[in-house]
Amino acid sequence: MAGSVEVITGSMFSGKTDELIRRLRRARIARQKIQVFKPGIDTRFAEDKVTSHAGTEFAATPVGSAREIPRLLTTDTTVVGIDESQFLDSSLAEVVLALADRGIRVIVAGLDTDFRGEPFGVVPTLMAQADHVDKLYAICMVCGAEATRTQRLINGRPARYDDPVVVVGASELYEARCRQHHQVPREG
Repeated sequence: MAGSVEVITGSMFSGKTDELIRRLRRARIARQKIQVFKPGIDTRFAEDKVTSHAGTEFAATPVGSAREIPRLLTTDTTVVGIDESQFLDSSLAEVVLALADRGIRVIVAGLDTDFRGEPFGVVPTLMAQADHVDKLYAICMVCGAEATRTQRLINGRPARYDDPVVVVGASELYEARCRQHHQVPREG
């Protein structure tokens, strides 16, 4: 069986986790052995599940490092799902490629850009190395246009460029925005 790497990316609220779960459910219907992983830092909804903003969920194992994933795999696993991949370390690219080379279908979901609109973590590398990439789009919370950006808000105002990159949250901290309405003020 040939392995592969699929990347599902886009801004927050674009449906990345829903699409990951849809693909995992189809693999389960096909009686494939599935294991799903997520960064331990993401405890927004449940510690042992990937959960979309729409409420769909799938059982998952939290990990602190991408290097834990191969050690946690059972020998009969044929499909690996990884959600919120932007929060995992850079070794994820090496791990994902090694799994695909072993004949495993790897489906990775994650943000391609951070709140500043800049490449986020290992996801851009995974996109370049993937066999298939799907970029999903949300709806701008300001004008209703197609949203390609994630806007972080602090007390209802756009986060500044120098604010920390990693802040785990959902609709209380973030909105989907189009290019025109995405704001990242800089000091000075």
